[in-house]
Amino acid sequence: MFPELFKFSIPDFLSSFIGAKQITIYSYATLIALGTLIAALYTKWSAKRELGITNLPNTFFYLIFIAGFVGGKLFFYLQDPMLYINKPDLILSSFNGGYVFYGSFIMIIPVIIWYLKKYKIPVLPMLDILAVTTVIVHAIGRLGCFAAGCCFGAPTDSHLGMVFPTTHNTAVHPTQLYEVLVLMSILLILLYVKNRQQFKGQIFLIYLMLYGFGRGILELFRGDERGYVIDGVLSHSQCIGLFFIGLACYFYFKFYKASNTNLIKV
Repeated sequence: MFPELFKFSIPDFLSSFIGAKQITIYSYATLIALGTLIAALYTKWSAKRELGITNLPNTFFYLIFIAGFVGGKLFFYLQDPMLYINKPDLILSSFNGGYVFYGSFIMIIPVIIWYLKKYKIPVLPMLDILAVTTVIVHAIGRLGCFAAGCCFGAPTDSHLGMVFPTTHNTAVHPTQLYEVLVLMSILLILLYVKNRQQFKGQIFLIYLMLYGFGRGILELFRGDERGYVIDGVLSHSQCIGLFFIGLACYFYFKFYKASNTNLIKV
């Protein structure tokens, strides 16, 4: 694993000002920044090419970032709420890490819909674009997890097992790489469907179904405490995934039927 890309020294006049003599560039932060940049560029390019939107403001992306941060942290704390109620100091000590993807996702979607409706941007076509954007950011982010050596899976005797710095010479499932493969497979499917799209919103709904299914399988290999709705049987993420699969299936068939009569207006 390569949690640190490089370090560099800074001049004395700056080090006395910021209180450090070296600055470390971390792999995870670098890959998150890279993924965010690529995703933003793709979103703007696609919005211009497909929707004729030439000035999608950066405020849109700032709102997504803030909503994602708040949602991801909130759901992280809700995995074991009594722990943080009894020991509130742990909230600050874990503030720089610990995020739940579905928490970010659930918080981001209503913010996006509100913003799009406010500025009269077509909701379903933009959600189709953002489905691809989400996969890009998520895949690069998981590479960051792998580089940092976090979010690994359960111990395994499989030849796929890897030893991470914090697994004490125990081979575990590299679930970060598993998820990257799942996400890249989803991306290829979305791009394939995009060229044969039957109705607006189809890409987004397929993404919800595919990721919900894929994430449910990946949860079986996770080794960290995920929190359970049914202890040892159904994790929080699996439950949320099932909800999104059901919701997406409902709207998929509804929109598919409506597309034949040109009734979709969102």
